[in-house]
Amino acid sequence: IFAGTVNLSASVDVLVSKAAEDSLLADIVRLMEKAGQGQALYVRIADRFAKMYTPVVHILALGTFLIWWLGMGLVWQESLMIAVTVLIITCPCALALAVPVVQVLATSRLMKAGILVKSGDALERLATVNTVIFDKTGTLTHGKPVLMNADHIQPDDLQMAASLAAHSGHVLARALAQHIQGAALGFENITEHPGQGLSAVYQGQDIKLGSRSFCNASDVVTRQGPEIWLCVDGQSPVPFIFSDVLRSDSSGVVKDLIDEGMDIHLLSGDRIDIVQDVAAQAGILHAAGQKNPAEKYEYLSSLKRQDSRRVLMVGDGLNDAPVLAGADVSMSPSTAIDMAQNAADMVFMGEKLSPVMTAYRVARLSQKLVRENFALAVLYNVIAVPMAMMGYVTPLIAALAMSGSSLVVIANSFRLRKVI
Repeated sequence: IFAGTVNLSASVDVLVSKAAEDSLLADIVRLMEKAGQGQALYVRIADRFAKMYTPVVHILALGTFLIWWLGMGLVWQESLMIAVTVLIITCPCALALAVPVVQVLATSRLMKAGILVKSGDALERLATVNTVIFDKTGTLTHGKPVLMNADHIQPDDLQMAASLAAHSGHVLARALAQHIQGAALGFENITEHPGQGLSAVYQGQDIKLGSRSFCNASDVVTRQGPEIWLCVDGQSPVPFIFSDVLRSDSSGVVKDLIDEGMDIHLLSGDRIDIVQDVAAQAGILHAAGQKNPAEKYEYLSSLKRQDSRRVLMVGDGLNDAPVLAGADVSMSPSTAIDMAQNAADMVFMGEKLSPVMTAYRVARLSQKLVRENFALAVLYNVIAVPMAMMGYVTPLIAALAMSGSSLVVIANSFRLRKVI
């Protein structure tokens, strides 16, 4: 019984074989800490400019004053006026606004799309990814089993199985109990057998609902997938086949990411055959199943060791937390457990997977706009400052030009509002 396991029904006797610091939960926390230590912090270009900007500008203004006063013989009042014009026309605002304005607009755009950005440099990192790893249950899929063969089951059998399933807290039983039509049937002597299923008596007949072996159906061939069996005395066992269906737009999002040049991987702790089936439905070529947290983290590490791999991880479970922390950038749905949401750089809401694509497009455009804003600010200063130093600009014109450059940067940033 791993740390964090939830007991749904009967009591259990537990023999503790490891100390708390050696538990699965502790291993996951250590993997997350290791991933956090290995995550490089991106220093904004604007911060580097800010360190140099003030001393450089003041040196230029002082040099301008000395050249005009001592070198050119201009009276000190007029020389000082030219130096002040140099200080006015230089525009730290445009450089200072190049990143923050884009960040604010990008974050606002994503909030309207139901995406919360938790890390300040998440968009910068997201814009560079070329590999995406998806978890299966709760990420590509809804994480809720759905009865797939209801149309092939007799209504009486479905009503009986659903009514009996209502007495269990098992995840498949809860999904089956949703198919009760009207009032549930009344049973006698209801007993839950741990790890097997339920038994009861209905109108003098013994009823069983549970695993294949519990209902004596080991030799019956059915389609792959999670299953519950109904066994009534004197009748053939009836299978109830479940599937965790894909989110409605999962395959479309995967296709869009592939069109953007992404390498897509599916990584899950579920059985390999189920994982491969979901991967085929979603259009994913690379799929790996039956992976524990340490194996998932090693899978991520092996990808990152390859040249130029920048990885986005999208997951929601406890097993995904180390990979979410270790990826270059990560996202979780709002239905994820707290540890996964804490490890992720972004959290998205809703029943669809499209926020992943929206976030990527916003990230790409935001980084493009940041580069354009820096180019505009640098170009302005390269042209304006020499003109001011040569005395071709008055203080009034300098003030207007400085304000205008900031407005140009802001206007360029507002192109983010049009991203799809």
